[in-house]
Formats: sequence, structure tokens, C-alpha cells
Amino acid sequence: MRAFVFDSYNHPLHEADVAEPTVGDHDVLIEVAAAGVNQLDEKIRLGEFKQILPYRVPLILGHDVAGTVIRTGRSVQGFQPGDAVYARPRDHRIGTFAERIAVHESDVALSPATVTAVEAASLPLVALTAWQALVVEGAVQPGQKVLIHAGSGGVGTIAIQLAKHLGAFVATTASGRNADFLRELGADVVIDHRTEDFTQELSDYDLVLDSLGGENLDKSLRVLKRGGKVIGISGPPTPAFAKKAGLNPILRLVISGLSRKIRTRAAKAGVTYEFLLMQASGDQLRQIAELVDAKAIRPVVGRTFPFAQTPEALSSLASGGARGKTVVIIA
Repeated sequence: MRAFVFDSYNHPLHEADVAEPTVGDHDVLIEVAAAGVNQLDEKIRLGEFKQILPYRVPLILGHDVAGTVIRTGRSVQGFQPGDAVYARPRDHRIGTFAERIAVHESDVALSPATVTAVEAASLPLVALTAWQALVVEGAVQPGQKVLIHAGSGGVGTIAIQLAKHLGAFVATTASGRNADFLRELGADVVIDHRTEDFTQELSDYDLVLDSLGGENLDKSLRVLKRGGKVIGISGPPTPAFAKKAGLNPILRLVISGLSRKIRTRAAKAGVTYEFLLMQASGDQLRQIAELVDAKAIRPVVGRTFPFAQTPEALSSLASGGARGKTVVIIA
């Protein structure tokens, strides 16, 4: 079958003829209609995550899928051929830039009934990231104040809507041209990152969701109230993450050093810093689908590319500027 792979780290993505997926007892075989494109795909290709997400190459990329079930493993009970589904396959079983993929049933959910396959494909990774940051780790409550950086991006557009649904007062950073659009999604305050300093405009926030890292992460500590939390999805990883991921002692020591500076600064400010690497969850995707069908969350697709242009779709992420997600249309 057709798929897009890279042969070694830092090498380009290219089309290849690969073997059909093996369908395990608990797997569903999905005919891929569309696949979301994520920064994580590019970071894996460049080898940036190979210490915490080691993959054997050549590797089919792709972390988001929407499509139709065409076969199920003998132990699968929750799905049947013909079901329209969406998923973020678990780590080490990615590969949605392909005509078909076998996904463990616990990572799969029925697609939202009110959106297209392209819109459904835009959701899994970013919606799960927002859910796990705001609901699971952040435990956002009505009336709390939440800052979401890069509000017009894939994670940002969903996180703003979810935070608003949870009853939070929502601020976001973005370019000024996206201000009206982000207010439509639910943002109460939009800070133009090109002309304004969010640390001068915001204070006493309960939670910050940071997807930028670096100096932006450090500055985010300043807008939190005591006891507040910043959740980073770009890093650096923390010892708590390393332990949970079961990394070896040497790598845990390295990770501890990488995040020591930000953790120390957070402690001095009376706040906490957590690193989040999203985990696959069909159960959470079912809850997200309910919110989509209830119009509490709407997918935001900024660009689409045909399957043959998957490398161009991945490269387009570097230029930025698009709202929401980029999606490759396969079927």
C-alpha cells in the first residue's frame, strides 16, 4: 500500500510501497480518509524526541486518523466494519500517512457525527492534548483564569473552546489579525504577541498552557497566582515525566538537569511546572466527540493537502500562519 516514510533521522519524507498492516486480536483496521499533520511528526523526523520516543526506521509518520473500519481483530467488540472512526494511535504504533492502519481498539472512538472526516482528522492529537492539560492535569474549575499560548494553532484553538466550556476566564496570545477569530472561539482576552507583553497585561492566573517553551515558558511563571500551574507541551521534560515513562536512570538524570532551572524558578514563585506528553485514549475521544456534536467544540482546519503532497503538508508547518490544523486528504 502507499505510505509516506522517512528512512533515517533528518532525511526527507517520501512515498513508499509498504506492507499491509498486521491486524492483532484487539486491533481495528482503518481505511484512512484523512490524517492530521502535527509538529510532533516533524520533531520525530528530525530526531528531537528520539531519546524519549525511540523509533526504528524507516518509519511511517502520522499521528491523527479519521476513516472507516474495514476489519476487526477477533477480540474486538466495540467496533464493526463500516463504522466511521477517529483516533490518535498510541506511541510506537503511529503511521497514519498511509492508505490503511491497524489501531488498538482502546485508542479508537466513533467520529463525531456532525463533522466531516477531514474535520475529524484534525482533532485527535490536539484535542487529547487540550483535554489532558485542562481536565486531567489542570482540573480547571468554573471561574478560574486560564492562559493559552499560541491560541490560533492546533492545540490553542481547541484549548480555548474547552477552557471556555469548563467555565474558565480565558486569555490567549496570538497575532493581532487573529483576535476577532479567537474571541469567536471563546477567548475573553487576546494579547498580540508582536506588540504586547503578556506579563504586563495579565496576573493572578490559575493555569497556563504553554506550547512554545524557552523564554515564553519562563515568562509564563510571572502571571500565575501562588499555587498556580504551568503545563508545557514543548518541554523541557521533568523527572516526574521520566519516571512515569519508565525511562532509564541515566536518561532520568539528564532530564532532571534539563528542567532544573524552570522547576527551581517555579518553586521560588510558589507555582509548579509540569511537562505533558499526550497519551492516546479512545475513552477521552468519545467524550470529545460528544462536545463536538453538542457544538461546544468545533474543529478548525486551516489547510488541506492531497495525499501525494504529504511532504509539502509537513513542510508547511514551518511557515506558520495557518489557523488550526493542517490535514492530508487520503481517500
